[in-house]
Amino acid sequence: MLCDKRLPVRLEGEVYRMIVRPASLYGSECWLIKKTQVQRLIVTEMRMIRWMCGYKRMDKIRNEVIRDLVKLAPIEDKMRKNRIRWFDHVKRRSVDAPVRRCQRINILEVKKGEVNQRRVWTR
Repeated sequence: MLCDKRLPVRLEGEVYRMIVRPASLYGSECWLIKKTQVQRLIVTEMRMIRWMCGYKRMDKIRNEVIRDLVKLAPIEDKMRKNRIRWFDHVKRRSVDAPVRRCQRINILEVKKGEVNQRRVWTR
């Protein structure tokens, strides 16, 4: 359906927004993600969108232009919104919930120069 030439590009963008993007961002609220992994997600999404629209990189059409055609926001912005929404859910939990107990954990500082520098976790 995404590569059907008879469908309008904006409808394909809606299908992508409702089906493909949530599947690729599933569970991203609690990922420990690095910049390289975010870059991979951006590249993967742009490849899909270009393929969906029928463009290739050799056509030299800017990413912003293609995003405007299908009316999609960057995936990193969507990931950031999902994380903030998840953080709000965590903050509403009771203080004794296992998720909230992590906030009370402190690391005891170790003096510099010690041979075995271990971090000690306290509650």
